[in-house]
Amino acid sequence: MPIIVNLDVMLARRKVRSKELAEAIGITESNLSLLKSGRVKGVRFATLAAICRYLNCTPGDLLDYDPSDDDLRGEEGG
Repeated sequence: MPIIVNLDVMLARRKVRSKELAEAIGITESNLSLLKSGRVKGVRFATLAAICRYLNCTPGDLLDYDPSDDDLRGEEGG
């Protein structure tokens, strides 16, 4: 996946635990863990906004893009 989630880095920079963030924004710790690991297919803008608000950051601080040949084919592989 060409999208890289840097949420764990931002949590460390802000010295915030996953449990604290999950409680503050109203999602489960397991869903936050899935997001941190990049094992999700999407994230709601409202959730992203809540994370950014709580951590005082921007979406660009949390998400990165690494272009690859796989990205050019799309999800259908064609």
